[in-house]
Amino acid sequence: MKRVAAVDCGTNSIRLLVADVDPATGALKELDRRMQIVRLGQDVDRTGRLAPEALERTFAACREYAAVIKGLGAERVRFVATSASRDAENRADFVRGVVDILGVEPEVITGDQEAEFSFNGATKELTGRADLPRPFLVVDIGGGSTEFVLGDGSVRAARSVDVGCVRMTERHLVHNGGISDPPTAAQIAAIKADIAKALDHAEEAVPLAEAATLVGLAGSVTTVAAIALGLGHYDSEAIHHSRIPLAKVREITDRLLTATHAERAAIPVMHPGRVDVIGAGALVLLAIMERTGAEEVVVSEHDILDGIAWSIAD
Repeated sequence: MKRVAAVDCGTNSIRLLVADVDPATGALKELDRRMQIVRLGQDVDRTGRLAPEALERTFAACREYAAVIKGLGAERVRFVATSASRDAENRADFVRGVVDILGVEPEVITGDQEAEFSFNGATKELTGRADLPRPFLVVDIGGGSTEFVLGDGSVRAARSVDVGCVRMTERHLVHNGGISDPPTAAQIAAIKADIAKALDHAEEAVPLAEAATLVGLAGSVTTVAAIALGLGHYDSEAIHHSRIPLAKVREITDRLLTATHAERAAIPVMHPGRVDVIGAGALVLLAIMERTGAEEVVVSEHDILDGIAWSIAD
């Protein structure tokens, strides 16, 4: 067994997994998994730069994670940075800060690499399930981008597109310095049009219609699942491998898009950092299900973090 630490820094959140992994047996024992909403991608779509306050929020989370990693004695650390830092002009400031705090350089990976990590993390424990036909289509709906990867044991096709819950919210729902509450029909239509173009682009590389099982990852998907399950608090064990029907996803998406900020914030499973962006995230999920013809989405709490951990051990 090797004790490793994986950090995934995305557009909206930064997450940590410390685990003991055994490549010989395929076993992964989770020791610590945590997440903070830091909104690193704040205004990146508009300015092309990482905001100073967003960098400081991220560095504060890194300092917390450094203490956890040291306390648990992880032998190796891998820090993967995704869409927001990939797009930013001042990403050198981000790199320096992470190196100073964690002692490792963040790897600004490509969308295809991100997709492969997500696929491996999400499907390792699903491959033996007789009730889940293959190939799997894994969709990782992030803050700035969404990854699509189709495979059966290994990756057959993958593509990353620049559609995510934060990017769509900032592009279409910000009006006079605030978030539209709730969004207008025209704003929702604009988001749907962007998502449709992104799905067209994804479909050029990934045959979405060939998917036999849709596997959904990341906070937008898990939050929709938690609402669908009627949970009184966020319960990752209940959410992991839950199967949410298309009709339920459509119902929840409509509810989120017609709710006010206060009504969304009052949902028991809603993380404060997702209140303003969950409507756009749910729209992305719904559009993917409608495009692929999926009758349900299998929700996974194991994702890119687990894939990063496996990559260290391998």
